Formats: sequence, C-alpha cells, structure tokens
Amino acid sequence: MAKKSKTQRAKASAARAVRKEQVREAEGAEVEAKDVAEADAAATEAPKRKLFKKADKVEVPAADKQDKGKVEKKTEKAEEKPIKKKRRFGFLKDVRSEMKRVTWPTKQDVLRWSVVVVAALLFFGVYVTVLDNVVITPLLVAISGLGV
Repeated sequence: MAKKSKTQRAKASAARAVRKEQVREAEGAEVEAKDVAEADAAATEAPKRKLFKKADKVEVPAADKQDKGKVEKKTEKAEEKPIKKKRRFGFLKDVRSEMKRVTWPTKQDVLRWSVVVVAALLFFGVYVTVLDNVVITPLLVAISGLGV
C-alpha cells in the first residue's frame, strides 16, 4: 500500500468529518422525531385522563400490580441491553478512528529519540555516581568523624 501524501490525508480527514456530521444530524433528526411523537402522545393522553378520572381511582388487585411491574421491568431491561452494546462498540469505533488520525513516527524518528533517551540516562547515571562518590561520601565521613 502506497503512502498517502499530506494533502490526500487532509482530504480524507475532511471527508470523515463531513460523514460524522451527517450521521450526527441524522441521529438528531431521529431524536427530534421521537420527542415530537412522545409530545403528541402526551397531548392526546392528557384529555383522556381528565375525562376518566373516576376510572383511574379504581383499585387494581395486588396480583395484577406485581405482573404489571414484572412486564415493565422486562421491557426496560430489553431496551437497555442494545444501548450498552451500541455504546461499547461505538467506543471501539471511536478508538479506531482516532488511531487512524495519529501521525506515526518514522524509523529515523524512533532511532533518534531512542539515542537521546539512552544518552540522557548515561549522563545522569554518571552525574549521580560522581556526586555520590566525590561529594556526599566524603561529607558523611567528615560529619561522622566529628561526632566521634
């Protein structure tokens, strides 16, 4: 696979951004449609409640309440599962897209920075050894000699 130039990568990145924005807009439209549907349902339900207030006060047997609660819990659980999977895979998709955007170092860059790190380690190792043997050890011997 041939390496892409900077302009090709920039164009591809811009195209990805446009596609993401289109997906976000589509999701936003779906959410708005769902909100409108819920508002319509609530608006049609409100007048019915006013008309049937006495019917709402009727006592429901305890057994029916338990069954109703079980059904509601099952539907809630069924709705939650796909959301969790969607989030999990959505996160992985986001990670993948971010990893594609990373500018990876070349072999020369890795070699250069490795040499810099090794040189810094050697320098500080020698510095600490000299400081320990030339300054600190004689100073400790002098201090301990004064106490005796």
